[in-house]
Amino acid sequence: MEIIHILHTNDIHSHFEYWPQIHRLLVDKRKEFDARGEPVYLFDIGDHVDRSHPFTEGTNGKGNIQLLNEAGYDAVTIGNNEGITMSKAALDELYDEAKFDVIVGNLLDSNEELPNWATSSTIYTTAKGTKIGVIGATAYYKQFYETLDWKIIPSREQLINEAEQLVEKTDVIICLSHLGLPEDQLLAVECPHIDVILGAHTHHILPEGEYVNDALLAATGKFGDFVGHVTVQFDDKKKQVIDKHASLYRSADLPVLEEDVEKIAKYIDVGKTALEEKLFYNAVDLKQNLFGTSELSSYFGRALIDYTDADCALFNAGIFLGSLEKGWITKGDMHQILPHPINVCTIELTGDQLLEVYEQSLNEDLAHIEVKGLGFRGTLMGAILHERLYRNRWGALFAGNKEVVPEETYTLATLDMFTFGYFFPLFKELDKEYFMPDLIRDVLAKYGQNNGESTTLP
Repeated sequence: MEIIHILHTNDIHSHFEYWPQIHRLLVDKRKEFDARGEPVYLFDIGDHVDRSHPFTEGTNGKGNIQLLNEAGYDAVTIGNNEGITMSKAALDELYDEAKFDVIVGNLLDSNEELPNWATSSTIYTTAKGTKIGVIGATAYYKQFYETLDWKIIPSREQLINEAEQLVEKTDVIICLSHLGLPEDQLLAVECPHIDVILGAHTHHILPEGEYVNDALLAATGKFGDFVGHVTVQFDDKKKQVIDKHASLYRSADLPVLEEDVEKIAKYIDVGKTALEEKLFYNAVDLKQNLFGTSELSSYFGRALIDYTDADCALFNAGIFLGSLEKGWITKGDMHQILPHPINVCTIELTGDQLLEVYEQSLNEDLAHIEVKGLGFRGTLMGAILHERLYRNRWGALFAGNKEVVPEETYTLATLDMFTFGYFFPLFKELDKEYFMPDLIRDVLAKYGQNNGESTTLP
């Protein structure tokens, strides 16, 4: 009987609060299992990178890769934060120094081939000769990837095809799935060849795993709160899996050393130092206001209109996590007030549809909603704000300086977080154009550079 150990993480999102302890756990467990002659593999299931952290932003994600190297990871797949919050050029360079395999089979270059940093599968062989096939895929965000000049294949379909090609060549098949729990469950039903599915994306926690058919699903939630440990018992004479078990290590329970605090502080300092570049001179204080308009929101609204050439704009005050003071504005300043990996998009609406959205946006309850996910890195939604979209004293709706006519078409600039339909259901069905790879902080910075008092350093 051979016992195979799999240690896994997912959706760290550059939350490094527990990373020193996680690193130590992974290194110590590998030593322990190696000493017992039991094979061990270490996998990350994507979204380790998150540009909301200054260390990640300042190092273009390469600092995250260094951390994965130091911990001894064998393979990773990418999440949507690696895939669609970075430019194509940045993603193509992200894994240049990686000492591990990047397994993602459903993301293709414009020539319909895998990028040179990725592979669709890998086979690892234990000392006893057991062959472990590993496949991986990321979430299917078709329009976002195509806007960045990638081609993405439906995830579940690609994984099934890959597993079918490996079944005769391997003894165990493990899937690194950044698809979300519902997709993992469907995959387990549709593909009997996969033994273990290590999940991510929906931030689900499976304390003892979940069996679907014969597949064991495992996941660790988010932000490094847990580290996963799957054991597979394999009969190397009968060539079959006898048993599988999943468990979690709670990071908060791991011992903390004095040096751990210093490491976390160092990550932040490295990022802040890299973001000291001056961008533009801000002539006046631009204050924020979570529950209404402000100097900062008006400035941002003008930036959206200037960037997209839309008729009007809609966004939420909660995106601003600080104010911009008078003086030179650095990359770090922009990152601090707008850390979100959120893009701008435009939507085409009729006058009737624009009026419907405008009326919905006046719901004061929206301002107090706590928002999680969708790229948003704040807490509360804040007031829904408008630029060049208003009612006159007689109640007529205007877009720009023209009264909105029911049958005419208008272009609305907004944030991609609204296009999934959770707050404005109409947006999900309408035609949209995403502006990528610039994030909203880049949009505001470019406007400041073009409209500041000076862009020349003194």
